[in-house]
Amino acid sequence: MTDSLVLKASEIRKDFNRRTIFNHISFELTIHDSISITGRNGSGKSTLVKILSGLLSPTAGSVTLTTGSTSIHPERRREFLGFVAPYLQLYDEFSGYENLLLATRIRGRECIASEMEGLLERVGLTPFRYERVSTYSSGMKQRLKYAFALLHKPTLLILDEPMSNLDEPGVQMERTMIEDQTQIGIVIVATNDAEEARMCQHNLDLTLANPSEVTVFP
Repeated sequence: MTDSLVLKASEIRKDFNRRTIFNHISFELTIHDSISITGRNGSGKSTLVKILSGLLSPTAGSVTLTTGSTSIHPERRREFLGFVAPYLQLYDEFSGYENLLLATRIRGRECIASEMEGLLERVGLTPFRYERVSTYSSGMKQRLKYAFALLHKPTLLILDEPMSNLDEPGVQMERTMIEDQTQIGIVIVATNDAEEARMCQHNLDLTLANPSEVTVFP
């Protein structure tokens, strides 16, 4: 955990098949900042958050993560990052608790039962924690992904279409998590939902005729 984290995107461009998806995207986020990334289908929301998280490389431009005066190497970015997306895979043959246990060991962290139990309670899965994930509904799987993302207490939380398959209590859970995370870190939300976008302080709209005109506004 750090109180001086800065995420900076500088002149980001991404091309696919000779087509520019977006261009000239620049912004800077610090602790207590939250931003929604919106836009029509195909505007590049998921692509942009993958670039910000280090899962994809930009065609041009750069993304830097710094703490104090120290730049975080891209390979270490995952230590600071929690990520939620519908396309992330879980281990269906294991229980929810076993999934968290495995993820903890993969990260090389100490397995503290009380912390995992607390996360499962926070996402509303305590009654189902020992059931196989293959029996979970799509909404329950989405809740478990939130637990995965928060397992290592990240300072940067990136959510890609995080409301997918969530019921009303799940949406309230998401709202609370965004509020809580903004108190200690940075939150980025890629969404098509206006209500979800309003949970954030700032907005970046990728639906523009000219990709070079993308701006961030409060």
